[in-house]
Amino acid sequence: MNRLLAVLMALSLVAGGCSASADDGPVVVLASWTGEEEKAFRQVLDAFKADTGIDYLYEGTRAVDQVLASDVQRGTPPDVAVLPNAGVLAKYQKSGDLLPLDDALSAAVTRSFSSQWVTLQQIGTQKLYAVAVKADLKSLIWYNPARLTGIRPTTFEGLRTYSAGLTAAGGTPWCVGMGAPPASGWPGTDWIEDILLHSAGPDKYRQWASGGLPWTSPEVEQAWRDWGSVLEPAAIRGGTAAALLTDFGDAGKAMFTEPPGCALEHQASFIMSRYQNFKRADGTFPKPGTDFDFLSFPGRDVSEVAADLAGMFQDTPQARKLIEFLASEKAQRIWPSIPRANAFSANRELGLDVYPDQVSRRVADRITSASALCFDASDLMPATMTGAFHRAVLEYLSNRDRLDILLKQLEDVRKSIQPGEWLKIPCGQ
Repeated sequence: MNRLLAVLMALSLVAGGCSASADDGPVVVLASWTGEEEKAFRQVLDAFKADTGIDYLYEGTRAVDQVLASDVQRGTPPDVAVLPNAGVLAKYQKSGDLLPLDDALSAAVTRSFSSQWVTLQQIGTQKLYAVAVKADLKSLIWYNPARLTGIRPTTFEGLRTYSAGLTAAGGTPWCVGMGAPPASGWPGTDWIEDILLHSAGPDKYRQWASGGLPWTSPEVEQAWRDWGSVLEPAAIRGGTAAALLTDFGDAGKAMFTEPPGCALEHQASFIMSRYQNFKRADGTFPKPGTDFDFLSFPGRDVSEVAADLAGMFQDTPQARKLIEFLASEKAQRIWPSIPRANAFSANRELGLDVYPDQVSRRVADRITSASALCFDASDLMPATMTGAFHRAVLEYLSNRDRLDILLKQLEDVRKSIQPGEWLKIPCGQ
């Protein structure tokens, strides 16, 4: 249900001589999901409606941050917004626009998440402010096991050597897509985060994510240079120009063409859905385990994770009920159960049997049981820093010689941000 329809419904109430009541109207939900993801999330909302009798109005847009900022500024925020950035939610918590959830969630619900996930949902406070609707495992490298065997690099140098070997043999190692308007560049930030995390370790990563480690530090600079050394133009399908223009969701499809356009993709667990919904020339669809599988990013035994977090912006009975529903085991089970949707839950009460294949179960087990998890750094950073990071990734791919200038510019942005704006979330604990 789009915003125009919501407005028309409100106008019809006025025309009929009645007003919308906060106690009996629909719950308004804003999130980033469109297309197949929107269809899947609507199944969750439909189950909520069936359970409670409360209708919903949903708006999905990739520009969710911008739309929410505009709504809040006008004084008309949605009841519930689902954001992929804890750093953005933290800004609204500090301004008082994001409301605490302790009264809306039972203790049994919060016990369903590990302490690491509870800490994220507290966004740097001692109160719950968000619910992880959908979780993702990052630190993954995808490949087609029908075409590549024996891939087990345990160090970044091993990965670099393997990639160079594919290029030397006439192949194209990497499927790369940076396109994600209005946040193009974020797939590159994931690369740099993984390299820094697995080489410098969780403590340096945490310092950097929370604004305590300069962008010009040796560790951060080396992460950028290591990334560039793997993604040489000849190692990217279509070269640098194609990487900048290709949508992040389309890049990996070339692994399944005849002949394959690329062999490897660094991407989060959500990409499984894109793979499984890609119709090949022969009419078949790639299958997990047979046509695609993953390697853990080489280096330290730690994983980067991310989540789409639901926050409450209007304290209404409908919003409270939706928040409690979204945190429940019942709701958390719906999306992962949808064929080829490949959503994952941080709720540890869900058994692995909800996931349809062994690849998905390995991902889910890591999300819920691993002790060494670190949250996506760019999602934790203040929006100003995140945006600058995205742009720097695109500029670096366009011109590798500008790295020193770009890091200095990023460092200037870091210094301009007040200490209280940074989130301090544990990493690897």
